[in-house]
Amino acid sequence: MPRGAAVPSLVKWGLSADADLAYRDLVAFGPRTTGELARDLAISGRRAQAAIEELAAAGAASPEPNAPDRRRRLPSWRPAAAAELVPELRRRKAGVVDLGGYARRHRRLLDTLAPAGGLRANHLADRATTRRRIAEISAVERWEHLTVSTERTFTPEAVAAALPLDRQLVARGVQLRACGVPSGNGEGMPPELSYAIVGTEYRECPEVPAKLMVIDRRVALPPVDPLDLDAGTYEIDDPDAVGALVNLFEHLWSTGIEPRRSGVPTIELSPREKVILGLLADGHTDSSAAKHLGISQRTIAYTLRALMDRVGVDNRFQLGLTLGATRAVPPPTGSPEG
Repeated sequence: MPRGAAVPSLVKWGLSADADLAYRDLVAFGPRTTGELARDLAISGRRAQAAIEELAAAGAASPEPNAPDRRRRLPSWRPAAAAELVPELRRRKAGVVDLGGYARRHRRLLDTLAPAGGLRANHLADRATTRRRIAEISAVERWEHLTVSTERTFTPEAVAAALPLDRQLVARGVQLRACGVPSGNGEGMPPELSYAIVGTEYRECPEVPAKLMVIDRRVALPPVDPLDLDAGTYEIDDPDAVGALVNLFEHLWSTGIEPRRSGVPTIELSPREKVILGLLADGHTDSSAAKHLGISQRTIAYTLRALMDRVGVDNRFQLGLTLGATRAVPPPTGSPEG
């Protein structure tokens, strides 16, 4: 892999954090034996061997037969090129999504809301117009914000864009509830974590019939075309139609699961992760934390990178938000509020 090229997250494709760390070590430093990996990563030889076996099974690493460890005759391992590895992992992980069937269900739902004279709605012409109108309505929202989401992952950029508005709603005491579908192939932040950042109550369903937003049970906003959000959104304020959509949401809510409690394991931190996060929260740099713990600065960076990938975030700021929102770690003592 060329120097400076992005290293894919193997955790997002179902491999363990140890395997991800081992792959990153191989990419950064070239072929390594399991013993060298164990020393680099400050893990046991057994864990290093398990990581290598996992990489080999996934096609992410292969042995160098001509470069054995002279003492134990153990082979060195080289990483697969990301350009070849990621497409293969995607093929293994990705499921078949029936977009046509989803679009038909969405349109049937809209048809049920339309009386003989057609759907009574204001057509918001495009995505930008929709966003402006949502901001206007949300500014006077009083008590409840319902969302049905069809996205299986959210990019960090999408999460960051939604944070200010959602935080304003939470600060005003508006209850946020969302129903969504199980996360997809890992290219982004899972819905259960992105919603956790702002404290939205979230439930997961095997599938949902439409993308939808309902504000204070008086205005509903479904997209015109679920496969093309640039086609705009319907703004519906007819009480009967809005009531039907609220009933749909409540049905999904009553049958959904809470993945943060039962469907998806909570974020479990290892003792090392807890100590490192505690030191960094108390003001240590990577260098001073490494000296305090008697480990390398590289191990600090590897540990945090593996944790970010496991949680599904791309930087330390997002990691702090997610861990704080899910209460995986307590807030640092002595840190200023706000």
